[in-house]
Amino acid sequence: MSASKIHRVAILGLMLESNRFAPVITEEDYLKRVYLAGDEILEDLHSADPKLPTEIRGFAAEMDNQVEWMPAPILVGLVEAGGPLDHGFFETAMQEIRTRLLAAGPLDAVYISNHGAMITTQNADPDGEIFQAVRDIVGPLVPVVATLDLHGNVSDRMVRLADVIVAYQTNPHVDMLERGRDAALLLQELWAGMKPEVAFIRLPLVPPTVTLLTETGPYADIMAYGQALVGGDIANVSVLGGFAYSDTPKNGMAIIVTARWANGSAQDVANKIARMAWAEHLRFVPRLTPLQEAVDRVAQVTENPNLPAVILADVADNPGGGGNGNTMWILQALHARGVSGVIAGVINDPNLAAEAHRLGQNARFRAVFNRVPPDEFSQRFEADARVVAIHDGDCVGRRGFYAGRRMNLGASALLDLGGIQVVVISIRTQCADPIFLEMMGLNIAKARAVVVKSRGHFRAGFDEFFAPAQVIEVDAPGLTSPVLTRFDFKNMPRPVFPIDPDTEWPRR
Repeated sequence: MSASKIHRVAILGLMLESNRFAPVITEEDYLKRVYLAGDEILEDLHSADPKLPTEIRGFAAEMDNQVEWMPAPILVGLVEAGGPLDHGFFETAMQEIRTRLLAAGPLDAVYISNHGAMITTQNADPDGEIFQAVRDIVGPLVPVVATLDLHGNVSDRMVRLADVIVAYQTNPHVDMLERGRDAALLLQELWAGMKPEVAFIRLPLVPPTVTLLTETGPYADIMAYGQALVGGDIANVSVLGGFAYSDTPKNGMAIIVTARWANGSAQDVANKIARMAWAEHLRFVPRLTPLQEAVDRVAQVTENPNLPAVILADVADNPGGGGNGNTMWILQALHARGVSGVIAGVINDPNLAAEAHRLGQNARFRAVFNRVPPDEFSQRFEADARVVAIHDGDCVGRRGFYAGRRMNLGASALLDLGGIQVVVISIRTQCADPIFLEMMGLNIAKARAVVVKSRGHFRAGFDEFFAPAQVIEVDAPGLTSPVLTRFDFKNMPRPVFPIDPDTEWPRR
């Protein structure tokens, strides 16, 4: 291709991390968060506070820096993790992708920004369906590059249909901008003549979510080892821990190595990483704090100001993994203990938030959480409360996962339950950013304890207040419990560790 050529690159993605045990995700859920098509994508991309996935912004910025190009915006959807996607809506979205992609041609490349762990009510590999639709339309010669969340579950079809797959390297996820840039740079290598060879290995290892941190722990060690092998012939190493709750045949830690040339180096490196990863597999067993022990710890720090404050992660009810964000196990236990100086959030209860808005600031009433319990985990809980503040829920992420991204939590309220300050929202969102509490006027630095509905992304948002030693991962019931033996998995390949403790690899 000549240096003066203007490259036309399609941009598309339908992002969802699906928990098979959670409520179905519908069109309405996407419309509440992000569902943009055509020029709407470009308008958002160039706005001050984009809603688009951050990796798309990174991809576009690097393309702007390197080449003359013209984006062909197709369709981008982004929603909080949830259950399977309604298959009818998936088909509608797929038809729009096909129609717009056909109309956009001829193209010089396609960039797909997906999560990788989506399922629908009828399909276990909709990400693969998207990759297939793209390849069917553009043909075998047009480069297709994709970015995925490191919690993605990768199918053989996805690896075969894309020229390059780039996955996140950090958890909490704070490197999306860089991974989008990586995808753009690798696309330019493809245009320059790179003929990649890709090796793919899936291990019988389905790590619980709390064991997939990349600062310390087994996954951090595997990730560091893999990245140390990048360079020379090796263009990219992606090690995806996957997402257990999707419960699919493609579950299992995925190692994808992309070499610049077909010389066997990709397979050699993939084999090295796989051997190293399996040597560490016994470390992927979650260690959680029992609920009563966590409550005792909060009581201690609220009674003794000389002790460091703590943050409790309700890892079993993480909206970022499909949880409803409304279980009461921790809140109810703390309330019964009579502690004060505690902040809890963000609790997803639209009916309660709406009632607080109707009553207004300073109103006193009997707050009923989960008035109509949506599932076995979301029990009804009521307590005397005062409406401290109300908010429309519009904000811009300040730190970590949501930094710089415009968010809408819907009608929100701050309730005082006699020493426990509770932020109630109307659009299910994990509490990964301090702005969700600060927008209600709360001073996190003065709290003795904070309870967050989040599994891990809160660590990047709240690390200015809480060091790792102050984090308590609480063992409570919920749709995202890291104790995987509590779930009735029917579709993932078995045996897998740690569900099946005696799993062997290589298989005998």
